[in-house]
Amino acid sequence: MCDCVYVMLLFVFFIGAVGAEEDTAACKMLGSPEFPLLSKEGDITIGGAFSIHSQISDPPLSFTDTPEPLICSRINFREFLFAQTMIFTIEEINNSSSLLPNVSLGYKVFDSCSSTMASMRAVMSLMNREERTLRKTCSSQTPVHAIIAASESSLTTVMLQISGVFQIPMISHFATCACLSNRNEYPSFFRTIPSDYYQSRALAKLVKHFGWTWIGAIRSDNDYGNNGMATFITAARQQGVCIEYSEVISRTDRSEHIAKVVRVIRSGSARVLVAFISQGEMDLLLEEALNQNLTGLQWVGSESWITAGYLAIKRYSGILAGSLGFTIRKGKIPGLLDFLLQVNPSQNPQNNLLKEFWEATFGCSFQSSMHGQPQCSGSEKLENINNPFTDVSELRISHNVYKAVYAVAHAMHNMLKCTQSGENVNQSCIWRDDLKPKEVVKYLQGVNFTLQSGESIHFDENGDPVATYELVNWQKNQAGNTVFVAVGSYDASLPKEKQFTMSKINITWANDSLKRPQSVCSESCLPGFRQAVIKGKPICCFSCIACAAGEITNSTNSAECSRCSLEYWSNKDHSQCVPKVIEFLSYGETMGALLAVFSLFGASLTLVVSCVFFRFRHTPLVKASNSELSFLLLFSLTLCFLCSLTFIGRPTEWSCMLRHTAFGIAFALCMSCILAKTIAVVMAFKAKRPANTVPQCSAPLQRTSVLSCTLLQVFVCVLWLALAPPFPYKNTAHATEKIILECDLGSPIGFWAVLGYIGLLAALCFILAFLARKLPDNFNEAKFITFSMLIFCAVWVTFIPAYVSSPGKFTVAVEIFAILASSFGLLFCIFAPKCYILLLKPERNTKKHMMGRNKSTMNE
Repeated sequence: MCDCVYVMLLFVFFIGAVGAEEDTAACKMLGSPEFPLLSKEGDITIGGAFSIHSQISDPPLSFTDTPEPLICSRINFREFLFAQTMIFTIEEINNSSSLLPNVSLGYKVFDSCSSTMASMRAVMSLMNREERTLRKTCSSQTPVHAIIAASESSLTTVMLQISGVFQIPMISHFATCACLSNRNEYPSFFRTIPSDYYQSRALAKLVKHFGWTWIGAIRSDNDYGNNGMATFITAARQQGVCIEYSEVISRTDRSEHIAKVVRVIRSGSARVLVAFISQGEMDLLLEEALNQNLTGLQWVGSESWITAGYLAIKRYSGILAGSLGFTIRKGKIPGLLDFLLQVNPSQNPQNNLLKEFWEATFGCSFQSSMHGQPQCSGSEKLENINNPFTDVSELRISHNVYKAVYAVAHAMHNMLKCTQSGENVNQSCIWRDDLKPKEVVKYLQGVNFTLQSGESIHFDENGDPVATYELVNWQKNQAGNTVFVAVGSYDASLPKEKQFTMSKINITWANDSLKRPQSVCSESCLPGFRQAVIKGKPICCFSCIACAAGEITNSTNSAECSRCSLEYWSNKDHSQCVPKVIEFLSYGETMGALLAVFSLFGASLTLVVSCVFFRFRHTPLVKASNSELSFLLLFSLTLCFLCSLTFIGRPTEWSCMLRHTAFGIAFALCMSCILAKTIAVVMAFKAKRPANTVPQCSAPLQRTSVLSCTLLQVFVCVLWLALAPPFPYKNTAHATEKIILECDLGSPIGFWAVLGYIGLLAALCFILAFLARKLPDNFNEAKFITFSMLIFCAVWVTFIPAYVSSPGKFTVAVEIFAILASSFGLLFCIFAPKCYILLLKPERNTKKHMMGRNKSTMNE
């Protein structure tokens, strides 16, 4: 509130100064004029406002009394260095024969005292003349042509509110607030330091680069801190970084508030603290951090304090050790150190600022008996002093002051149309008395020059320079002193992926540790897990959930699991997709091997039966069994046993076509033989003269019936293969975790037609055999055929639902089992009784026994 009242009074004073006219038409100043702390006359005057003092008194304010003069104290060596750098640069330009020849530069330096009140007083003093009464009207030209100010964004904003009205160009060396890039509001503002718009984004990328997703934030309660932190938080959230807490402090806050802020920082779980804070607030924060022993935090700082040498003293080393932050690139100013070492009160014995500087530097006093301090002689040597004023190893902000003065000089050089003529490089300028501020702004906007160091200086459309930064790290040298080591860089003019780069220099972390600290709300989710947001907490606080079957994550902290493609499946850890297991009935597995053994055993057993029948082919039993059909039946059964082998192994195009057609034709041949045999048996025992009639008539009929029935099945199979043949198929729908390699039927109609035809033949055989079941017991072959057909039909009727419902390779196994079971049923039921008689009961293998009838039949 006091600042506002004082600003109001100063504004009234200013209005009175420009508007009050006596009858004599003279312009009079209301109040006392302000005099610069440092000044020099020149054709062109450059104003300067620096926070040479860091404390200011709070005078009593009222609307009835004249405000008392402001009293500033506690000299700031760093800001005094900026002021002296400005003076050095002006002297260097005056001594130059190529820049502004025959035109001298002067300066007026005022103290802004790190206060809005003092800043307002300074800018109004720069705009006014020192005379109380002018001999002309108040519309006369301002005595300064450009202003170098200020070291803080808030102070710069206050000064621009007044100077901007008159379009007096102001160039800041340290005001970084992005708000000052608004050309509509601040059309006469320029700066030689990049906008926080870029620094904030660079800090967000830095935090993300090191994997710090859970951080604390603290800022100054001014334009610099509020705007910079707002931009940083927005950019950080875009990078997936969460803010645990965001605290704000001001240099006018009470100690209780500062202590509360430090307690919040200590109690937080974040191990990284981003401090977008001005030097004044940083001093207060560090003092309280010392009181509460705040250590172990990784500080990430803004350019306002990250290279402040006075903070790198051993007192704060336990707190700020290993700090990281972006700062502008440092430069070299040849001759500056020699100039600084020549600063002495003897240069201007009447200047109180020089005396105050000397007393603060050497801890002495020019007045005797001053609190026991030794008396200053003026002959003390600055070479023996190591403080921010004499330290030119980190010329960053000072170099910005240097560039700002040169920018004004080049703008005036172009404005005055300074030209070069002759071989001896003589230059001259066309002097003008009406150098209007608006015109100076125009030429400042267009400056483009190169310093002796090779650095190019120009402003963009917003009055900003190119945004380039160095990433510095606080490290200890061999002497144990803190030094600022460049470990990376940021260049906003490059493509996004190349803007932030890290060097190969090792970084020192908090507590001078070589191990990078971790600052996360939740531990990282390993590959194979995904993040799940915890309700009511920021997105950086999450739980880790394993990916579902068939899904993977191959990186840490994945938000979603990705599903594997159709022919791939997740591994055990769900970290990568691996080819699915291809499943088919193979010879290498137990089930496939057993089925193959049974198939070969059945074929071998059939061959043994064939050998037995061949051995006893001339006996009555074999002759009575119709040896031709018996051998053909045994041959077809051998094929039935062997065709099951085509179902085992990796399905191919040929095996898929062969397995079903071979199965269909082999069983059709088998059923045709049994049908012919059944018909022959029925005709033999139902005929009146079987000995003469049947053998002569049945052989051609049997061959024709077997051939016809088999050829019909062959025709069906050929038609099936021609129209829609079976083919190998990768079934991924039945089982998600594996691929079932099977034979697609091509045409289900063809398959069921083949199977149905075999079923039809089997049904005819069963019916005829059932009708002949009461034939004589001594040779009742129809009874065994009936039993075999019952087994055959039972197997295949059971096969249908089992085939449809069996998964994967078990479908093939069920079909093989049905083939083997029905084949063994036919073999045992039809040929086992005959082999029994042939091998074990030869006495029954006689014609008499074959033609005999049982007693029950004879009694009938």
